[in-house]
Amino acid sequence: MFLVVKNLNKSYGTNENKISVLKDINFSLEKGALCTLLGPSGSGKSTLLNAIGGLEKIDSGSIIINECEISGLKQNALSNFRRKYLGFIFQFYNLIPDLTVTENIQVGSFIHNDPMDIEKLIKDLGLWEHKNKYPRQLSGGQQQRVALARALVNDPDILLADEPTGALDSETSIQVMDLLKEVAKDRLVVMVTHNPELAHRYANRIVNVKDGHILSDT
Repeated sequence: MFLVVKNLNKSYGTNENKISVLKDINFSLEKGALCTLLGPSGSGKSTLLNAIGGLEKIDSGSIIINECEISGLKQNALSNFRRKYLGFIFQFYNLIPDLTVTENIQVGSFIHNDPMDIEKLIKDLGLWEHKNKYPRQLSGGQQQRVALARALVNDPDILLADEPTGALDSETSIQVMDLLKEVAKDRLVVMVTHNPELAHRYANRIVNVKDGHILSDT
């Protein structure tokens, strides 16, 4: 398996203020899958996604990506690992407002030794006619496509997506999900959502999370 999560536990606070957010989480995934972490707000799914991405330290357990135990890496080694293997997209795009579409994507390419062909990526994601526009000149769906291109430019093995359709209307959400489904053909996509309709329509793996526990894994 390319991604293995074993006995993962995560909490915040100490002593009487300690709150357990993730409790004994176990699952594994291979490339070529679109996995949704499905659950209501506050269930722990975003914390789990961030832990997989090395953005959250865990209390115990292990996260193994491509046979590397990432939870034991020092900060510099973890940063290098993220650049090599991981791409991130979020609900609110996080584009740089004073950079064009092309320049926003180039930001991602600067951190990788062998980035993808930016022009091809722009064309493949239907952004060619918008390549010199600024984020404020784009629709929400177009901005999310730019965010996706920026995440893909370093050709990551795992794409982590936190509510990527949360700020989009239903039609645009479908367009973005179609893109993610295509992306998942040759890499692993792990996506947080609270929308069961999208999860069941697009995912070939659904990990249902509630109150820090995995309720089901199908």
